[in-house]
Amino acid sequence: MLRFSLGVAVVLLLAGCGGRFSTSYEGPLQADVARNWSVVDVQVDVPDTLVVNDANVLAPRGDIVWHGDPAGDRRAQVATVVEAGVREGVAPLSGANPVIFGVTVQEFHAVTPRAINSAPAAVHNISFTVQVFDANTAVPLSPPTLIEADLEALVGAGALIAAQEGRTQKVRITRHIAQVIQGWLGIGPDQRRKFTSLGR
Repeated sequence: MLRFSLGVAVVLLLAGCGGRFSTSYEGPLQADVARNWSVVDVQVDVPDTLVVNDANVLAPRGDIVWHGDPAGDRRAQVATVVEAGVREGVAPLSGANPVIFGVTVQEFHAVTPRAINSAPAAVHNISFTVQVFDANTAVPLSPPTLIEADLEALVGAGALIAAQEGRTQKVRITRHIAQVIQGWLGIGPDQRRKFTSLGR
């Protein structure tokens, strides 16, 4: 009976956090323009104004929630994940014009171990702005663009199996960011979509 009551409490708590989520961006850019770029650097900024929450609770408040690495500098860890995703996304570009990708993280709210173990569903809330600059002149080649890259999180047995197969939170989020970047650049499938789930 106690277990049932706790389960109901979890569902009710997360139901209050349920809603619509999306992967969205303006564009995509023209693929022929993007393919003429060669990315020489990816610079990721995680502003100090973003609130970090390390609490292992179901639905923590905060801009940065990340438990995919050992305890440490969460801003630096998030910057590393986002940079890896962007670099993977731009890897196919091998054009003649050298460019720099500037990325500013707006939100990186992944799920906690408690949510993975107890929640019936969850969402990684990820958003950032991206802008492309000429590497030689620093002239902007694209406007600053907000990219929302929400992604369904794996919970329960599904999360355990995925982790055993190497598809950890970090791997899934990195690949998702890469696919979203390629969609925005017009060099991969358009990733824009909306979905409903329990989540923050």
